[in-house]
Amino acid sequence: MKLLAVYLLALCLALPAAAAELKVDLGHGVTAYSSETLLKRTDARTIDVPADVAFRRTMHYRAVPLIALLDGIAPGDHLQFVAGDGFAAEIPAALLLNTHGSEAWLAIEDPARPWPTLPGHARAGPFYVVWMRPQAAGIGPEQWPYQLASIRKLANVAARFPALLPDPSLPQDSEVQRGFAVFQRTCLACHTLNGQGDAKLGPDLNIPHNPTEYLRADLLRAFIRDPQSLRRWPQARMRGFGAQVLSDADLDAVLAYLRHMAGRKHGS
Repeated sequence: MKLLAVYLLALCLALPAAAAELKVDLGHGVTAYSSETLLKRTDARTIDVPADVAFRRTMHYRAVPLIALLDGIAPGDHLQFVAGDGFAAEIPAALLLNTHGSEAWLAIEDPARPWPTLPGHARAGPFYVVWMRPQAAGIGPEQWPYQLASIRKLANVAARFPALLPDPSLPQDSEVQRGFAVFQRTCLACHTLNGQGDAKLGPDLNIPHNPTEYLRADLLRAFIRDPQSLRRWPQARMRGFGAQVLSDADLDAVLAYLRHMAGRKHGS
């Protein structure tokens, strides 16, 4: 039996890894791209990504310009990037069109030369959205989805999830409305609120209780900055949002939004 097990293991290791598949739906049917096909494209390049968000160091990738796979999108469109682990990033098309100075690339993992594992032993492949000059458009870490499985053009967050909306009587320049914008960019990729949202990674942030209802403001602020500062948990997946990623003003705004939504459970 031991010899048979060793033989089967050797056979599995000798077999070539299967090519992964990315599904793109821009409203006129699903297009599937295999990693093998993408790696052979004429626009594929080897790129260097300094300060890579996932690996936290300079990385080198074989990649294609993401916009090349998004034919026909307009600046007013909205796209959702869904990962295999339940992460769902919401990214306005204007950012992807490089109108703000940042350039998105789709990094493709070669099955024959897999990327190293991430901190915590997770894998980033088979597809990963990486950015050149992310600072130019204020690209945050939640807009670097890895383990990418699909890209879909959808209505924006406000249209799809009305229970996330603040009181419509609030002025658009209010801190709560600003916090709603920050929430969409930094929180909605992992969490739902009032049961709405497509992410499957983190808990709901309003049902049954909003974190502003059971955490002191200083502790909640510290938790967002560094989750391990509040409770050490080796399996925790939430990363902290440092001041270079989430300014003090944006943190104040998202906390104002959460406090406001504690009084609007289920959109009531």
